[in-house]
Amino acid sequence: MQELPILSVNGLYKTYGNGSARTTIVDGISFSLKRGECYGLLGPNGAGKTTTLRLCLGLTTPDGGDIQLAGKPVPAQARAARMQVGVVPQADNLDPDFTVQENLLVYGRYFGIADAVMLERIPELLIFANLQAKKDARIGELSGGMKRRLTLARALVNDPDIIFMDEPTTGLDPQARHMIWERLKSLLSKGKTILLTTHFMDEAERLCDRLAVIDHGKMIAEGSPRSLIVEHIETQVVEVYGESARAWGERQGKELAGRIEYSGETVFCYTNSVQLLLSSLQYAEGVRYMHRPANLEDLFLKLTGREMRD
Repeated sequence: MQELPILSVNGLYKTYGNGSARTTIVDGISFSLKRGECYGLLGPNGAGKTTTLRLCLGLTTPDGGDIQLAGKPVPAQARAARMQVGVVPQADNLDPDFTVQENLLVYGRYFGIADAVMLERIPELLIFANLQAKKDARIGELSGGMKRRLTLARALVNDPDIIFMDEPTTGLDPQARHMIWERLKSLLSKGKTILLTTHFMDEAERLCDRLAVIDHGKMIAEGSPRSLIVEHIETQVVEVYGESARAWGERQGKELAGRIEYSGETVFCYTNSVQLLLSSLQYAEGVRYMHRPANLEDLFLKLTGREMRD
């Protein structure tokens, strides 16, 4: 018998506003998560990612669609479903009046966990977050990376089956990001399920078994990172930049590349056969270039565009 998804979303729909000013934020999204996988939601600002998470948690009421979380219908039984869920929000909302240990202890009470049980669990959570030496420190004494690790540890106090993470490494330095990535990989290795939103394409490529690209509330692509790259993007990318890059692109690049894009002074050349392109650039004046394989960022920009979003 096939195991049911831990999260199943079908035809999810949400609008805000009234009359002609009504705006569709989530427009018919469907996806499901298998136990033990990391599933990513990617999209520009305002694409509907955070609203989708809130709908799945029962924190926002949908206008249409069906949600099953941990075997329970949401929002009808959202509170019961959330007992099996951990949440890492975009912004840290730790209590500044409590110490590191007290933040974990008090959070456990929301799940009906006795203090005695939590006091037994806390040392392991502190080790997970590498905060053993900070257990009696107040939140204001912690660095941004420490706060983020504590927020992640707090999401585990109820030993959840699935963890919702909304941009968990935004604002962190590379060392802190890599540490959190290792912690997330360890959770996945233990069979935990993760639903992740992120703006870091390398993060999604490292962690996600599957992902969906969302734009203007609609799902526009879904699959594993590598399969999506193969499906939508040429295999090789040459970035050409410098004062003569655009002129070179107009004169030679667009004939030698399968597809070409301009962004500022940079010309992005996408191709499946790179040798003629590189040979041309060896003798071009006023340009520099970088050759690399196509990646998830190329996919994201092709599907959602290069224009800025507020």
